[in-house]
Amino acid sequence: MTYIINADDTVVPELKLQMGDGNGDYVKLGNSNDPEPEELGGLEPPTPKWGRSWSWWVKAVLLCIFLGSVGAVFLKWVVPFFLDKEVIPVLNWEMETFSTPVLAVVIFASVALFPAIFLPSSPSMWVAGITFGYGYGFLLILAGVAVGMSLPYFIGSLFHRKILRWLEKYPKKVSIIRLAGEGNWVHQFRAVTLIRISPFPYVIFNYVAVATNVKYGPYILGSLVGIVPEIFVAIYT
Repeated sequence: MTYIINADDTVVPELKLQMGDGNGDYVKLGNSNDPEPEELGGLEPPTPKWGRSWSWWVKAVLLCIFLGSVGAVFLKWVVPFFLDKEVIPVLNWEMETFSTPVLAVVIFASVALFPAIFLPSSPSMWVAGITFGYGYGFLLILAGVAVGMSLPYFIGSLFHRKILRWLEKYPKKVSIIRLAGEGNWVHQFRAVTLIRISPFPYVIFNYVAVATNVKYGPYILGSLVGIVPEIFVAIYT
């Protein structure tokens, strides 16, 4: 440390440090309290963000490949086996046992009641398409679907408070459902139609729709419009 005198005749200390060792190489300054590498317990430096992102994408791709493979195996072998051994024999039995008027009542009742108790109604739609064709089969299915969507709506109104408390527990997951009860009649109709077309489970929506304060008119009309593509696919199948 040296001292210099400035223009005001005051003594100002000046500190000069030499950043190097005797060989002219730079030396690393550190605190004596800093732990040595051995004392760090083998801690590794944090992984860069790009590394974590790359790892996430690899896992996502592998998961998609796995799920796709499982789905392909299921559609290739499991579904045909189930149809041949379980579904088709039942459908044949229905068509051979019941007369045409009775079969129409059975199809209507199954399409109307099965969704209310969380049972699939697609097999009944297949029988309707085979027996009554596209025109009458479509009208029969549409009438059953209208009843099947109305029953859960009115049943859900009896448990309005409980369903509302259940929806409040999952605000993010049910944000799409809440759109059905917002806006005017036209907005509710469009929201219900889009929800029916989307992959959202329509059986669950039948019960929770009333908790969104959607009116019955836009609810049932939007539901029928949104279910039309599924009906045509079922009849064609």
